[in-house]
Amino acid sequence: MGMRVRFKVSIITLLVVMVVLVCGSISMLFLMASSQFSSDIATQSFKSKTDHAVTKVQGLLKMAFSTASVAAQQNDVDQMPQRFIEASQLPLLLELLSQNPSLYSTYYGFANDDFYQVIAVRGDEEILKKHAAPAGTAWIVRAIVNDGERVQRWGFLNKQRQIISTTSDLMPDYNPTQRPWYSAALEAGDVVLSQPYWFNSLKQPGITASGKLYGTDGVFGVDLTLSGLASELAAIEVSDNGVLVLTDAQHNVLASSPAIASDMLMKSLGDMKNAQLQVMGAVWGRLDNQVLQEVAHEGTAYFAEKDMIPFPGTELYLGILAPVQDFSDLFADFHRLILIVSLGSLILFIPISILFSASLSRKVTRLTKAAQKVEHLEFDAARIGATHIVEFDELIQSFSHMSESLSQKTEELQFEQDKLSKLVDLGISLSSEKNTDRLMEGLMRGAKELTNADGCSLYTVNDNRNLEFKIVMNDSLGIASGGTSGNETSLAELVLYHEDGSPNLKHVACYAAIQEETVNIADVYSSDEFDFSGPKAFDESTGYRTGSMLTVPLKPRGGRVIGVLQIINAQDKYGDGFVAFDKDLEPFVEALAAQASTALYNLQLLEGQENLMDALIQLIAGAIDAKSPYTGGHCERVPELAIMLAKEACEADTGSFADFAFETDEEWREYEIGAWLHDCGKVVTPEYVVDKATKLETIYNRIHEVRTRFEVLLRDAQIDMLEAVANGMAQDQAQAAFEEKRQQLFDDFAFVAECNVGGEFMSDEALARLQKIATIQWKRHFDIKLGLSQAEEKRFVSEPDGDCLEYLLADKPFHVFPRADTVHEVYAERGFKLDVPDNLYDQGELYNLSIKRGTLTEEERFKINEHIIQSILMLEQLPLPDHLKRVPEYAGTHHETMIGTGYPRKLDADDLSIPSRIMAIADIFEALTASDRPYKPVKTLSEAVKILSFFKKDQHIDGELFDLFLTSGVYKVYAERFLLPEQLDEVDITPYLG
Repeated sequence: MGMRVRFKVSIITLLVVMVVLVCGSISMLFLMASSQFSSDIATQSFKSKTDHAVTKVQGLLKMAFSTASVAAQQNDVDQMPQRFIEASQLPLLLELLSQNPSLYSTYYGFANDDFYQVIAVRGDEEILKKHAAPAGTAWIVRAIVNDGERVQRWGFLNKQRQIISTTSDLMPDYNPTQRPWYSAALEAGDVVLSQPYWFNSLKQPGITASGKLYGTDGVFGVDLTLSGLASELAAIEVSDNGVLVLTDAQHNVLASSPAIASDMLMKSLGDMKNAQLQVMGAVWGRLDNQVLQEVAHEGTAYFAEKDMIPFPGTELYLGILAPVQDFSDLFADFHRLILIVSLGSLILFIPISILFSASLSRKVTRLTKAAQKVEHLEFDAARIGATHIVEFDELIQSFSHMSESLSQKTEELQFEQDKLSKLVDLGISLSSEKNTDRLMEGLMRGAKELTNADGCSLYTVNDNRNLEFKIVMNDSLGIASGGTSGNETSLAELVLYHEDGSPNLKHVACYAAIQEETVNIADVYSSDEFDFSGPKAFDESTGYRTGSMLTVPLKPRGGRVIGVLQIINAQDKYGDGFVAFDKDLEPFVEALAAQASTALYNLQLLEGQENLMDALIQLIAGAIDAKSPYTGGHCERVPELAIMLAKEACEADTGSFADFAFETDEEWREYEIGAWLHDCGKVVTPEYVVDKATKLETIYNRIHEVRTRFEVLLRDAQIDMLEAVANGMAQDQAQAAFEEKRQQLFDDFAFVAECNVGGEFMSDEALARLQKIATIQWKRHFDIKLGLSQAEEKRFVSEPDGDCLEYLLADKPFHVFPRADTVHEVYAERGFKLDVPDNLYDQGELYNLSIKRGTLTEEERFKINEHIIQSILMLEQLPLPDHLKRVPEYAGTHHETMIGTGYPRKLDADDLSIPSRIMAIADIFEALTASDRPYKPVKTLSEAVKILSFFKKDQHIDGELFDLFLTSGVYKVYAERFLLPEQLDEVDITPYLG
């Protein structure tokens, strides 16, 4: 017979075992589910922080890099130091600093050690102190010039960019050509990012983005202080014990969060006193680039990541480290709570089982089943039933309460998850929105949905620094004004600051904006904290009842308030009236407002960048038009005509245009930019080539040199006559010989001058006479190598120094400018199929005078055609985003033809898109109708259309597009806008169609 036990003991044992199993199952279930969830959330949270930090630092450095790249293309900068505050580029430099608040200064350095710098003060006392700036200084202009002696001038400007004062000092010790940013940019020939170094003017470390100025040995630079980088990093929170560090390739610390003392900047990670930075230094060598790792140090687990941020000229690293525990403590506390509850339950059940074993046996089955349901997160179990045994009854009630409590907590957690999910969805939706009005409306609808509110208003801070009503929504009244509604808001703006400068804190929206805090009002009629006369007046006029109000400032992370969101009348769940806004919802609304304000700020920033880019593009186009009277207004009018014809092609639904359309604003903008920049390569075409009116013209008309030689020959003939008479020849005989010689010289010079003017065709007889005249000799006495530049000395090396006989007209070695040997290969590699002359220029006198048609040599004609190659090369080297990738195509194909006879790539119809074909028509028609070309008579509209029809006949342009150009009336609309009244005549388009 086996061992026997008492029923009471068996029940107690069974009960204890079951309680242990039930509590253990519940604990294990929650532990397993939450552990994996904890690990995933911790990893995702840390990765989100690292991605944000990398994007932030890359964006800051790319902004400085792009600013230097764009500004380095500016022309006419060499006189800026002399012009000082009157320099024409100063507004552009001020605008660059205003648009990019992280920059410290922008400047130009020149090969003669002239220097021009603009510094943004932004209220920094250290900058004011370093430069002894007067009160109220917002901008500092610094210029160093050699004006007999080196002079350094300082200009101090206020926020309105008005001069406060100027100072100057002699013999400054600052030489830009000796600074690392200068030499690095010249060596690279492009924009580079410097290694960190100490700024001369501020005596603080920083980084410089510098680029070689186009066409000169000067350099443009943009300074970004390490303190500025540190402030950006300080705004990024990793965790309570997390750390971010930015280093150079030698692991020297440039900036960190939390911030370190300034004397520790640019020192090794190993020298850091901060505990977390010391950990970072210890694990740095174990980290793989751009890989999130979990590392251990002295018994502590850390998340860590090291990201390389490469730029030309330098290589930076961003390290991020945080204890894993920072992200998992919340779940650890939850685990402990479950264990405590389970242990407490076990301890409670043991004495009860000992005292009331009989009651336990009747209730254990029900209790076990209920526990099993709880184990499966089912909290709707029926009551187990009451008992007269107090302790067991309390256990039953406790279990029921625990089930109800877990059910309630689960519902609350589900509610929070729903709100969080909604917030995430709204954040994703807002971050992808590119229209400002739709973004603001999405924010308002999301806020109303989160809070179950009836109405919502949104203000933005305008240029006057006041709050301007942008959008108003109210469901009960059916009101929707502002935004995309098409209805203008009639509400007056709110003044943030009174005329005396005091803040307006009586209006709740102004208070929220100024104090940067959320205001929750349960009932505006019961509150005397703010002035609610506006809402009350609105209620009186509409019959509405404004009740609860939640006012939230819109502030992007690290920025200033850009607006205010005001939500009206939270509805109870039965819809019977308004209730106060739940304070638990405030963090969700604030999070939504922060996401939306960041998205809105980014849109405004993007819009500002695009406006700046458009202004620079139009500045370049305007400069090209202003460069020569022969191209005036061309770069401005071609985009207008191209856009007109493109719109007609998009609206057409037949033929080749049936499937063609620019469907987005980005596609239209891409095409417009391509049109504006279609001749940007002309910046490298010398003016004297474009404007060459005579064959001997370079910078000046060299016919004057030839005439001077004829003058010398005439003087020599006079001298010969006088010497002949002195030697006994008869006066009349000598005079007759001189007159014959004199007339021959005048006839020959008149012929040479006529050849210089050029014409339709030069005959072989004329060429023969020109060759004969060229053999006439005259004597040179002076050294031809005196007064030459260094470059000229290299070309004149074969010329004799002293007395010698010279030919009247000659092609000499120094007339030839050889082309770089690599140009042919480079052009061929890029697909350019133009025949490239061996020489860059040939200024030989006979060579130029022998041009049979016009005034241009083969080399000069190529130089003019080469502008399209330069346009393509310039645009293709730009870091264009994906939505602007076709700009080089649109700008660089307007000289191609439908049959492959154009240039520079000899593309044919299969290679040319419809937008490219439109550009060709726009370019030709503008040139035909332009009235500001001094080299040709003004053509009427009908003449221009007729000539353009010849291009269609020769398949130089798209015939179908030409027909659309005529039938749509685009030619007439353009003519009415841009042609002179005397050019406007009737055009019969019938003969040109089909």
